[in-house]
Amino acid sequence: MRYVSFEKDGKAWLGVREHGAIRTLGETTLEALLAEGIDLKTWAAKQDGGRIEAEEGLKFLPPLRRPPKILCVGLNFADHTKESNFEQPKYPTLFLRVNTSLVAHDAPMVRPAVTDSEGLDYEGEIAVVIGKGGRHIATENALAHVAGYSLFNDGSVREYQFKTPQWTVGKNFDGTGAFGPDLVTADELPPGAKGLLLETRLNGEVVQSANTNEMVFDIASLISIISEAITLEAGDVIVTGTPSGIGWARNPKLLMKAGDVCEVTVEKLGTLRNTIVDEAGA
Repeated sequence: MRYVSFEKDGKAWLGVREHGAIRTLGETTLEALLAEGIDLKTWAAKQDGGRIEAEEGLKFLPPLRRPPKILCVGLNFADHTKESNFEQPKYPTLFLRVNTSLVAHDAPMVRPAVTDSEGLDYEGEIAVVIGKGGRHIATENALAHVAGYSLFNDGSVREYQFKTPQWTVGKNFDGTGAFGPDLVTADELPPGAKGLLLETRLNGEVVQSANTNEMVFDIASLISIISEAITLEAGDVIVTGTPSGIGWARNPKLLMKAGDVCEVTVEKLGTLRNTIVDEAGA
């Protein structure tokens, strides 16, 4: 199933994509379904709803609008670690995102109005949505806790990211974390989303390209390691890391400016597309 959250005629809806159209499922949210322990694949099959034949007039929303937690993984591709001049860590580099940083597919990513920044950097990634929570989850059981997968562009304000050893501020400006367009249930992808091509394009040019097999810590390992310390909850999102090719590491730097279009594509997941705008007052 491919779930999509959207707004039409001023009302928020949940739907699934079917045969080139969207079948509406009412006003419930993925957060609510996951919190109730509902199996997304079987639930949608039993629901009746209308059909929307074209996406015109739809305003996409992030698949989950207010996830309980957004846990991001840095330095999870060795080539990206090298281009960033870090030593490859033996333990996942984790940081948090907040819900106010999220924007949807086809919504603008916002280049912030701060004088200390040259621009906004792109980071194409896969997002994992937890379906069943838990603590001390064994690696061999971890994928049973995944509800589905989506796409993420971890827009980064690098100057603020590196103002301190903690990356939080540079990763949490409002409107910099693009998420969507769909939540694809886990049964539609290879286990752990392995063996998939991930690409980021800026204004049509491929700037990142890697296979998900290149992750230093695969998805099952990330779930297990994170749950050693943190109770994972239904609806939590784990953003799994970006490959090499970021704009900050290039010479000259390639940072996103107003009017640019950034696309993140992963096989079997689709494409997340956003136009860059300057924050009002910039």
